[in-house]
Amino acid sequence: MDPSRDLFDVTIIGSGPVGLYGIFYARLRGMKAKILDALPELGGQLVTLYPEKFIFDVAGFPRILARDLAKNLIEQALSLAPTVCLGAKVTMLKTHEEESKRVFELVTDDGLSHFTRSVVLTAGIGAFRPKRLGVPGIVEFEGKGIHYFVNEKKIFCDKDILIVGGGDSAVDWALNLSGTAKQITLIHRRDQFRAHEESVKELMSSPVAVKTFHELKAVSGNSSVQEAVIFDNRTGEEHSLRVDAIILNLGFHADLGPIKQWGLEIDRGGIKVNYRMETSMEGIFAAGDVASHPGKLKLISTGFGEVATAINFAKNLIDPGSKVFPGHSSDSRSLPSPKVGL
Repeated sequence: MDPSRDLFDVTIIGSGPVGLYGIFYARLRGMKAKILDALPELGGQLVTLYPEKFIFDVAGFPRILARDLAKNLIEQALSLAPTVCLGAKVTMLKTHEEESKRVFELVTDDGLSHFTRSVVLTAGIGAFRPKRLGVPGIVEFEGKGIHYFVNEKKIFCDKDILIVGGGDSAVDWALNLSGTAKQITLIHRRDQFRAHEESVKELMSSPVAVKTFHELKAVSGNSSVQEAVIFDNRTGEEHSLRVDAIILNLGFHADLGPIKQWGLEIDRGGIKVNYRMETSMEGIFAAGDVASHPGKLKLISTGFGEVATAINFAKNLIDPGSKVFPGHSSDSRSLPSPKVGL
């Protein structure tokens, strides 16, 4: 390899909330750190999928808009001047041995190579596409009233909306849009929701028309969605709703993409890790939604702890003389002063 290449202590793949906190924490520990993301901007799903959605389960914020949380995380991450490479999708991993030490080469789709002594995967659920319904009219009206994501609340102003789903996204959007839309109907195929209990309680006391045991049967309209046919899955009874928009919150099909070819152990669609957040390959760690371990909770808040754990053990791996736990950041004697521009 070219001895003049730029070698980093750690490279983080994925710039969602977990990756952003990870790059900040790595710099806090004095590591020469780089973050890579295939998207053209930092923030991951917070900014690309639901910037106007409220986040309720991050410590320190009773509620905060996703875009504002992303803004705060980006400000924090950039405050210690890490190296940032956007629009760079990692397509290949190569390993090299130098003086009995392993160096990873990450090749991106622009043909460039990024060299690093450790890797932390914070790629979320990987590449994803929304789950679709095999319902007449769905494909025809995608982009014409059928929505899988909400980027701007204002497009639903004074409209009649049908929301399909029973998870956090469906419940949160029903509540979030209740002051914007003219009328909201939410249907779910069961009477049990996969959402936070307090949010479901709020939903049931809101103006949203909630219909459990109901499913979508057909969508129709002219140039855009105008009508939805729903049915009671217990009786088969059908109802027609006049709607201007339908939001389908049915989850995603995730794909780890090229990462699947790296030889890492896969578990339940994620990368298997131990309590140190180590993968099956020494030097590669994973944190956040992409990581899989017993008792896994896919929350932003737990991802923050996981990536801090990963960074601390990565630091100790490449510098055995360092402590895994450096002390508390409130104790100025416990942490080294990061040198900006490393």
